[in-house]
Amino acid sequence: MAKIRIPPVLRPSVGGEREVAADGATVGEVLEGLASAHPDTRGQLFGGDGELNRYVNVYLNDEDVRVLDGLSTPVGEGDSLVILPAMAGGALL
Repeated sequence: MAKIRIPPVLRPSVGGEREVAADGATVGEVLEGLASAHPDTRGQLFGGDGELNRYVNVYLNDEDVRVLDGLSTPVGEGDSLVILPAMAGGALL
């Protein structure tokens, strides 16, 4: 079972938890497990095409899954996923 570290912005969607566990053989299966257990996370994680939302970065053991095999990246027992929403914006001074 993989551990998923939840960013503060998604914690209300998972009952305030900082970390949850989910089963799956790939990053996609693990994230789908998270979204199935906590439906409010689905729109944050996935775009309409079923791929990762472009404003979300996911790391498997400190490696960006987009430079690995994306949602098809294999996940082993005890691996850790980190979800990081991308930050954008700011103000001109």
